[in-house]
Amino acid sequence: MNSFDYQFPVRIHFGKGCFEDALRKELAIYGKKVLFAYGGGSIKRTGLYDRTMALLKETGKKVVDFGGIMPNPTYLKVQEGAQIVRDQQIDFILAVGGGSVSDCCKIVSAQALLDEDIWDYEYQKHQMPLNFVPMGVVVTASGTGSEQNNGAVITHEERHLKNGLWGPYPEFSILDPDLTKTVPMKQVISGAFDTLSHCMETYFGRPYMTNVSDEINEAVQRNTIRNLRRLAKNPDDDFARSELMWDSAMAENSILKLGKQTDFQCHMIEHQLGAYTDCNHGQGLAVLHPVLYRHIYPYAEEKFRRWGQEVWLVQDAEEGIDALESLIREVGLPTRLSEMNISLDEDTMKAIAESTIICPGCCKQLKTDEIVEILKECK
Repeated sequence: MNSFDYQFPVRIHFGKGCFEDALRKELAIYGKKVLFAYGGGSIKRTGLYDRTMALLKETGKKVVDFGGIMPNPTYLKVQEGAQIVRDQQIDFILAVGGGSVSDCCKIVSAQALLDEDIWDYEYQKHQMPLNFVPMGVVVTASGTGSEQNNGAVITHEERHLKNGLWGPYPEFSILDPDLTKTVPMKQVISGAFDTLSHCMETYFGRPYMTNVSDEINEAVQRNTIRNLRRLAKNPDDDFARSELMWDSAMAENSILKLGKQTDFQCHMIEHQLGAYTDCNHGQGLAVLHPVLYRHIYPYAEEKFRRWGQEVWLVQDAEEGIDALESLIREVGLPTRLSEMNISLDEDTMKAIAESTIICPGCCKQLKTDEIVEILKECK
C-alpha cells in the first residue's frame, strides 16, 4: 500500500427511522437562519418537505427555501444559492436529497464566502477555499456518497464542462434507509450502480498488488451486487435498502481508497458525456463501464482476473466483464446510449473526448481517438 494520512470529520447517523431524532439533535447545535435546499418535486409529494420544515420550526429556525436543484447541478444554480446565502446572511445549510443536492450545497457553502469565482479559483489559481458556511446532509437517494466527502461535481453549461470542485465536508450526514422510498426506483437502482462504479474505479487504481483496502473493496462490491439484485426484485426489501445505503457510504468515505491511487476514468468520460447530453449519471456509467473495461483490461489483466474470481465468481477477466454487463441488463439499466435516447454525432464525440480528463491512476492512459472509439461502441 502507498503511505497515507487519514482523518474523517463527518458525523454519521445511520439507521432505519433515525431521521427525525438525528436531525432534531443536530439542528440544536447550529445557528438560527437555515437555507433549506432540495431538488425536485418528490420531497413535497412524499411529505418529506413538510416533515423537515416541521422540525426546523420546532427547533426555532428561520427558514429560507432553496429548491429546484437539478440532477446535474449547474454552475448558475450554485451562484444563485451563494447569492441567497450572502443576501439572507444564512448561518447553516441543510441539504435534503441525493448527491446533486449535496454537491450543489458544498459549492454554495464555499462560494458564498469567497470573493472570487470559485471555478477559476480552483482550476486556474489551483487554490482551495478554506472558509465555509456550515452544512449538513439528509440523504434520500444513496449512491454518490457525496455526504461522505468534500468533493462535488458541477456542470458549467457555458463551458461545456462537468468537473469536480472542492468545498466543505458536511458537519453531519443522516442516512435513514426509509427515506430512499421517497425517490423513484429507477433512481435508487441508478444510484446503487454508481456505488458499484465507485468501488471498481478505486479497485482498479494503482498499485495493482492486492492489499487490505482492495480486499475490503471486494466485499463491498459483492454486497452491492447481491443487494442490488434483491432490491430490483423486491422494492420493499428494507434490509437491501439499508445495505446499499451503507455500501454507498463505504465507497466514498475514503476507507477503500487508503493506500491507493484511484482510477475514475469511466467517471471522467461520463462527466463530459453528461456535460453535452445531461444524461443520468448512473445510467451513463452502466453503458460505459463494460465497453471501457474491454478496452483496458489487457493492461491490468491479473487484477481484472482476480476481480472476476473474487467478485463475480468466474474464472477470467473477460467473464467478469460479461457478468457486469449481465447484471446491468438484469436490474434494468441501459447497455447502450440509444436506450437513453442519446444520439452522438462525430463532432460531439470528439468534443467529449477532447475535454475528458485523463486519469493517471488508470492502467491505460487513453488518447482522444480511443475515447471516441469507446463512445462509438456505446451507441
